[in-house]
Amino acid sequence: MIDTERLILRQWRDSDLPSYRDLNADHNVMRYFPSLLTGEQSDAQAEIIRQLIEQRGWGFWAVEVKQTQEFIGFVGLHQQAADSGIPNAPLVEIGWRLAEKFWGNGYAPEAARAALDYAFNQLELEQVYSFTALQNHPSQQVMKKLGMVNIDEDFDHPKLPSGHRLQRHCLYRITRDQWIQG
Repeated sequence: MIDTERLILRQWRDSDLPSYRDLNADHNVMRYFPSLLTGEQSDAQAEIIRQLIEQRGWGFWAVEVKQTQEFIGFVGLHQQAADSGIPNAPLVEIGWRLAEKFWGNGYAPEAARAALDYAFNQLELEQVYSFTALQNHPSQQVMKKLGMVNIDEDFDHPKLPSGHRLQRHCLYRITRDQWIQG
């Protein structure tokens, strides 16, 4: 479990699943993903995330607001394998997905800073990456707030078909030195 000023990053609970289903069925939240997720797909994804955290001790943590104990989405770290098709893999990425009603409160950068602190100080990583569809300017803004830099290695996401509107992705990175100096 990781505490920030306003948030808790923690292992997933069964009670998170209904809100996670709603989040993944929200057109605004999912507009930079290929499709909405069904309830079954959301539950399966949450279970995979939960198992990865169980195995590694880290991952895409569930995020809750301390004051209200509300689940608001996830923020955290994920290992991309060498054969993932992502440039520079194997790598650890940072990512987030929050329910729309919690946007604009600075929760994504706050939780992501805690995840980066964990990456560099607990896991002792040398660098962390993030990627998103070129059109996803809100996520790119969060990346910039974190001190991440676009490394000009745009790529076609390997899980999206050729010509898909979200196929082209940008790749951001922050190194341990940049984090320390930040």
